[in-house]
Amino acid sequence: MNNSVKNTTRLLGAGLRALLVLTLVTGVLYPLVITGVAQGLFPGHANGSQITSGGRVVGSSLIGQQGYSLDYFQPRPANGLGENWVNTRYKLILSGATNLSADNEKLVRSVRAAKAEVVKENSTADYEVNPADVPADAVTSSGSGLDPDISPRYADLQVHRVAARNHLSVGQVQRLVDRHTEGRTLGFMGDPRVNVLELNIALEDLVAKH
Repeated sequence: MNNSVKNTTRLLGAGLRALLVLTLVTGVLYPLVITGVAQGLFPGHANGSQITSGGRVVGSSLIGQQGYSLDYFQPRPANGLGENWVNTRYKLILSGATNLSADNEKLVRSVRAAKAEVVKENSTADYEVNPADVPADAVTSSGSGLDPDISPRYADLQVHRVAARNHLSVGQVQRLVDRHTEGRTLGFMGDPRVNVLELNIALEDLVAKH
């Protein structure tokens, strides 16, 4: 009986010591080391890839924002999954896709309606959008619903509207898009893209100087 109690006490003591050591290593030391390395080598990424404008944080380069007026470049549709309303706070802290199949009637109607809206909004007095030129990312949300980027095709399609509404020349706005178009990662991964938030901040600066 005494041996059994001693063995139990010994095992409990060993378990407690292991718990304390592992808590210290994995719960304190490891996070401190990783945080220190991240802050030292990649401070921007470690702090959420924040974007500032006018001395304040206005968003993250990794999270798309909704609610821009038509004076600005529009992001991909979010289907209500992550609507940004003030700075970087979201009404819904959710992300995800609709999970509707390509032939789902609800999705088909949504895409058709979105395409018609894109054509209407981006056609100007001297420029008419061809429905065949509307890219997929203009009428569908990304897998998360929070994609911060759009394709160069979608950005180019919006150039005439943005120029007209901000009293800029088409050439000025097109050059702005070209400067903010990023190529494939490492030259071969992914697709060329344009970060909408960064582009719209640059647009504000251009309008202010005009």
